[in-house]
Amino acid sequence: MTEKGVTMIVKKIGMLIAVFLFSSTLATAAELKVIDSAITTAVVDQMPVDRISAHPADYGKLFCFTRIVGATEETSVVHVWYYQGQEMARVSLPVKSADWRTYSSKRFLPQWTGEWRVAVLDSQQRELAAMTFVLE
Repeated sequence: MTEKGVTMIVKKIGMLIAVFLFSSTLATAAELKVIDSAITTAVVDQMPVDRISAHPADYGKLFCFTRIVGATEETSVVHVWYYQGQEMARVSLPVKSADWRTYSSKRFLPQWTGEWRVAVLDSQQRELAAMTFVLE
């Protein structure tokens, strides 16, 4: 076989590997689903203790709980906390199995009354779920 023939085969193998890796990444990300989520005042034994849609505005702390299924390999999700449309916090969380529970938390100041939103993003920054609540 000529050098040109070997080079062509190596290039084709390289392209096939690249296509395989790219499609594997997309499949893994596309399989992630949030099957349970809650804004809660606490997480005990990896479960939310309550599910709130409104909470008094004080120097408190709330949690965003998510249960994620479908990961075929270790990946991550991001919880993005928004106050009246402005990003206030971004927390990256590992997902280490096909059925994974995780949570982030945010402390609040009394003057942050109004609408809040927490978006759950996959590793490609696609929104998987979102929750809203109000600080009163």
